Amino acid sequence: MEIDPPSSTGKDHFKLWNQLELHEFQHKFVIRSLEFPDQGFSIARSDGSFHKLDGDVNLETASRVYTVFGVAGTIRLLSGTYILVITSHKDVGTYLGFPIFRVMSMKFLSCNRDLRNLTNQQKKDEAYFQTLLKIVEETPGLYYSYETDITLNLQRRCKMADGWMSKPIWKQADPRFVWNRNILEELIENKVRLSFQMGRLKLNNLTSTITLISRRCARRLGTRMWRRGANLEGDTANFIETEQLLEYEGFRSSFLQVRGSIPLLWEQIVDLSYKPRLAVIEHEDTSMVVKRHFHDLLQRYGDTIAVDLTDKHGNEGHLNLAFATEMEKLPDVRYVSFDFHQRCGNANFDSLKLLYDEIAEDFEKQGYFLQNTEGELLAEQKGIIRSNCIDCLDRTNSYLARISLNQQLQRMCALAPSESITTFTDHEDFEIFRNLWVDQGDEISLEYSGTNALKGDIVRYGKQTVSGLIKDGISALSRYYLNNFQDGDAIDLISGNYTVSGNSPSPFQLNKFESRTLFPVASAILIGGLTVTSITLNRAGQNAQSVISSIVCVGATAGMMALMKANGRQICSRPRLCGLL
Repeated sequence: MEIDPPSSTGKDHFKLWNQLELHEFQHKFVIRSLEFPDQGFSIARSDGSFHKLDGDVNLETASRVYTVFGVAGTIRLLSGTYILVITSHKDVGTYLGFPIFRVMSMKFLSCNRDLRNLTNQQKKDEAYFQTLLKIVEETPGLYYSYETDITLNLQRRCKMADGWMSKPIWKQADPRFVWNRNILEELIENKVRLSFQMGRLKLNNLTSTITLISRRCARRLGTRMWRRGANLEGDTANFIETEQLLEYEGFRSSFLQVRGSIPLLWEQIVDLSYKPRLAVIEHEDTSMVVKRHFHDLLQRYGDTIAVDLTDKHGNEGHLNLAFATEMEKLPDVRYVSFDFHQRCGNANFDSLKLLYDEIAEDFEKQGYFLQNTEGELLAEQKGIIRSNCIDCLDRTNSYLARISLNQQLQRMCALAPSESITTFTDHEDFEIFRNLWVDQGDEISLEYSGTNALKGDIVRYGKQTVSGLIKDGISALSRYYLNNFQDGDAIDLISGNYTVSGNSPSPFQLNKFESRTLFPVASAILIGGLTVTSITLNRAGQNAQSVISSIVCVGATAGMMALMKANGRQICSRPRLCGLL
């Protein structure tokens, strides 16, 4: 990790520590480098304050000693400060030759045991905040490197000023993709929420390496359903920059795509339906929101093609129409509407060629980034495909990435002009490429919705399998539960959307029953009604009284189901810290 420990001289001292030893004492934590045992710092357990490592401390008296692999940040709750440390990690590959690690487990260390000054309500609030920290400890998809910044794509790195890459890693980082930026005020180590996959292909008996890295923007974090569309600044939910990096015989090439929620003001409030109706929010600043979003893309990536994959009919039709209407006001951005479900129904993904044919000329002009073995610039990507986050990552995005990969390999003479990577359809090479994108889709989906992507076996194997159907069924049930009964408070807390303050009113004091109270009661009544109905129906043929009882029970149960459905929004959980943003 990189840290600026307190110094009596007032000077900054940066040191990269990749393995740390944590010593627990009654009144403090001591964290020191294993490589340089005299370097480190201590954290007071009374108030969470940091101090330079005192050489006089007797480490042998520690109650517990264990290895940690980084300090991700600090957060202050009502009772004091909590320190987030990485307790295990996994080496998952390299990015431009630098090792990349995935966070496997984290732990919050409490630096204040004194709750006596809190009111009863504050103690309840603190207990809930602590449950949110437990959720943060299990956050998937966090990656980092001790040796390089992984928030910057290859093209941007190469265009940086000469002295930029010599700066500390935390100063190089693109703040959009730093997951723990909010909790870094006293620490300066970066963790990135992304997906990382790497595969090796054999082309002409030479090994090439393909790396997929998807960087998730931290500006509008949130869970599925509770974070839709854009905020007034034009930041969209689930915005991801995906880079496909190819390394072959000293050549390096990179192809970028971005995806995100449709940049309008819209919502999809859960109400016990499997797929709640979405609603476009009428707002006087809608046009400005869309303009801000695409202005940012044009500044960062160049010419932009907005690919809209939503249905043109049904529930998504209103969103599709609203998006198309706003895009007519932006002459600098090309808008392409492609009804994915209508064009590619029944897993007919070959129909994506129709989309490519429509954008082919602009796509080839946008190009890709390419360096030769001496590091000289041979080609630069001059634009970006911006797709919405429906049916895109392991389907549409992978299709376009495959076309770009063919062009890159042909330029490097790894493929003949008439060849493509699909030539290897019957070989392990193409399967590796395809599986990289499927795994990428699963990991991003897991971060956002809590489950793997649906229909992944169709993309992976080209057909629906029995195991895939079972997997999709389990994922669908899990999504239903997570959508309706798990909120995004943990993300709002750790990302800084909500700031804990003892002077603010409790966010949990509501004037009505909470969904956490209503749902168990309603469920118990409904299950009881179904049980009684089942029993009375079995006895319905015995006498007239049983028939009447059955009719009454069926009516009561149906009424309860209708009542639950009508009050679905009140029964479902919703974020309590920030609500809908």
